[in-house]
Amino acid sequence: MNKISIRFYNDHEVRAIWDEEQSKWWFSIVDIVAAITESPRPRVYWGTLKNRKRDEYGQLYSKCIQLKMVSSDGKRYATDCFAQEDIAEVVKTLPSKRATHFLDWLTYSENSIDGRSKKKAYTFMQSNLVSTEDVGTMKSLQQIHAYLFGGLYDFAGQIRTKTIWKDGTLFCRAEYLLENLKMIERMPENTFDQIVEKYVEMNVAHPFMEGNGRSTRIWLDLIFKKRLKLCVDWSRIDKKEYLEAMRKSTTDALPIKRLLKGAMTDLIDDREIFMKGIDYSYYYEEADNT
Repeated sequence: MNKISIRFYNDHEVRAIWDEEQSKWWFSIVDIVAAITESPRPRVYWGTLKNRKRDEYGQLYSKCIQLKMVSSDGKRYATDCFAQEDIAEVVKTLPSKRATHFLDWLTYSENSIDGRSKKKAYTFMQSNLVSTEDVGTMKSLQQIHAYLFGGLYDFAGQIRTKTIWKDGTLFCRAEYLLENLKMIERMPENTFDQIVEKYVEMNVAHPFMEGNGRSTRIWLDLIFKKRLKLCVDWSRIDKKEYLEAMRKSTTDALPIKRLLKGAMTDLIDDREIFMKGIDYSYYYEEADNT
């Protein structure tokens, strides 16, 4: 069980571990309890509920197993987990008005374009898709986008031909985009500052109709790995701080530089760092439901 996932329900982390032998996810029930009840002591809440409901839901609760998961202090602790196919029944036993909404979120996250794209992203490290000499080029970014969204969007890997806005921000006009992308491709990428400035410019260009953020964050990490033997531990960057820093980056790149600088790691081949990075990257794109 070596695939780790951190998903987010209303900004609450919900950890999961992939069972390779049985081909299924195991979810931390304590995280789910925290997410849908907002109890300040979810572990105690769950322990009390489990003991109280054991007779009524004995067969269901007997499916609970303990797996070691990384906690907020960086250490691994045994945590009660249920397989994904049992989560719906377990959640229905919890006295919470959010149970139905949570299950809608869980199902949607698995079947949506983002959910399917995220599964592809998990395997990107093993794909060896981008050759070393192509890292930092527009070609490499198109390859990443095509890998993540191929079969999901008919424009996967294709430079947009329409002008787009997002949250009131106008991205590079379509008629100037190709020339702008050539200019960005030529930008130096030898130092930390140069790499982040190139990333910021690519974000402003927004070369695809959809999926820009998820693609360019992987692209950024590839450049960091090639040039500095470092990558970003995205789990150390708060969603709201990241989005605010990226909004400011169109006129001031210092906030995003500070955030990224504080999250750099030399664990460039660590699978867990990569998996968490994908989880956080997709989390940044989720709409705020709070």
